Amino acid sequence: MLDDLDLKEIVQKVKEKLSEMSGYPKVTINVSARHVHLSSEHLEILFGKNYRLSPLRELMQPGEFAAKETVIIVGPKGIIQNVRVLGPVRKKTQVEISKTDGFVLGIDPVVRDSGNHEGSSGCVLVGPAGGVRIEEGVIAAMRHIHMPVQFAEKYGIKDRSFLKVLVEGERKVVFDRVLARVSDNFALEMHIDTDEANAAGVRSGDKGFILLE
Repeated sequence: MLDDLDLKEIVQKVKEKLSEMSGYPKVTINVSARHVHLSSEHLEILFGKNYRLSPLRELMQPGEFAAKETVIIVGPKGIIQNVRVLGPVRKKTQVEISKTDGFVLGIDPVVRDSGNHEGSSGCVLVGPAGGVRIEEGVIAAMRHIHMPVQFAEKYGIKDRSFLKVLVEGERKVVFDRVLARVSDNFALEMHIDTDEANAAGVRSGDKGFILLE
């Protein structure tokens, strides 16, 4: 295709494309692999009395971190080992997996926003000090964007509204129904799971364009 264009035409087309997208806000996309959020009660059962998580690396959202600790997820048909625990602890344990992970475990995770566990599946979690059975809390996280209030107000985006995000590249795609989560406690960041990332050829750190209506 490039062989059919002279250099001036190529430069012009690139400028036109950049100009076309310049009006849309950019967001960093990070791929959220399978992980577990633990309640303080379950943390102690799995790792021991008065146990505290050991931070491994900070995440983009303020105060959140990947811990050194990992657990095993056990489902009706299989197990997945070395699943990272994220901190800090939460009020309720939540397990976030992809649909592909669900095939391995024999669990069909419902697509939900974080914290919405009603009607979701359960599983068994195994740690070095013991195991716990959760009756619900296994989800495939709904694709979403964390955004600070100032950013949302600038672009007229309401909390809990749904957006479209364009990702350029070899497998150019528009993600529909991306949930906006607005809070002064958030940094601007979009999360998708590994299934979505693999299908669209997206890697952590890639940029998306929020397509404003």
